[in-house]
Amino acid sequence: MSAQETFISHLVELRQRLVRALLAVGVIFFALVYWAGSIYDLLAYPMIRVLPEGTKMIATGVITPILVPMKVTALVAFLVALPYVLYQAWAFVAPGLYEHEKKLTLPLVLTSTALFFIGIAFCYFVVFGAVFNTVYGWAPKSITVAPDIEQYLSFVMTMFLAFGITFEVPIVVIVLVRMGVVSIQQLKSFRSYFIVGAFVIAAVVTPPDVISQLLLAIPLCVLYELGILMARFVVPKRGEDKEAVEGFESTEAK
Repeated sequence: MSAQETFISHLVELRQRLVRALLAVGVIFFALVYWAGSIYDLLAYPMIRVLPEGTKMIATGVITPILVPMKVTALVAFLVALPYVLYQAWAFVAPGLYEHEKKLTLPLVLTSTALFFIGIAFCYFVVFGAVFNTVYGWAPKSITVAPDIEQYLSFVMTMFLAFGITFEVPIVVIVLVRMGVVSIQQLKSFRSYFIVGAFVIAAVVTPPDVISQLLLAIPLCVLYELGILMARFVVPKRGEDKEAVEGFESTEAK
């Protein structure tokens, strides 16, 4: 098979796997769309429970009351289908990996997915309660609090993404060590800089209150240390490095 035919076959396979992933998200979305309003209510619960009794959120756009719950449902559908989407990505790249890379990649994919969900759950169950109680607990009594649902969704998406990525820190550390980009000793020497960077990131991403900043910065630092601890088990061995080099040379020879 020529190089051009191989390239075209890869493109065809990539298209097929993308279509399968999109179909999975679409099927789940249409299965959940009937409950879009209830799904949004569940997302809004951390906010609603701290508002004065009888107070509701508002929608300022004409189609916002329908559009925003649809967006939330689409997000939920993607998260539910994420394991299948990642499986399609894994199935596409796995044939081109060495055996020792396959043994490492699949556990990393599964672990990173789990950590991302844990980060979202931590944000929803812990961070939102602390942030909303602080913000609206200090709000002047002379104002009526009525958050807009579109702005609330934007805030929630930002926070979910921030905490989801935060909980990926151990995976990033492990991959960097495994690839030989940094050593464990270098990671330890970067510790003080990382702590400062964690608090800077928390100050930029989270609302301007100390509690939410601490709830992002502290997990960042803890997860960094966890990554250093776990990286000890994936330090590349000389035999594996030799295998990778020989495999690359044989590929080039062909």
